[in-house]
Amino acid sequence: MKILLVCNAGMSTSMLVSRMEKAAKEKGIEATILATPLTQAESQIDEWDVVMLGPQVRHCLNQLKKHSTKTPIEIIDMRDYGLMNGEKVLEKAIQIMNENQK
Repeated sequence: MKILLVCNAGMSTSMLVSRMEKAAKEKGIEATILATPLTQAESQIDEWDVVMLGPQVRHCLNQLKKHSTKTPIEIIDMRDYGLMNGEKVLEKAIQIMNENQK
């Protein structure tokens, strides 16, 4: 499973990546998780299973969707982002991926 987190600069989202990786490891889930700035996300969206936007760039959702032919793109819950709840964000990414495979 490959999860791309999109943000402005990547600082706080990098911390969320670490917490998501820890949660994945504890659950025995093999996952590649990366945080990237919005400026770099457009060119690589379809290389990922799920793309999740930080709440601070949620206004770019439609812009990013124009660059994807297959990858689901969703916004990270503001509360989970603020609390850096890697487990919840990982669970949401898995749910999004599973729904997209149907």
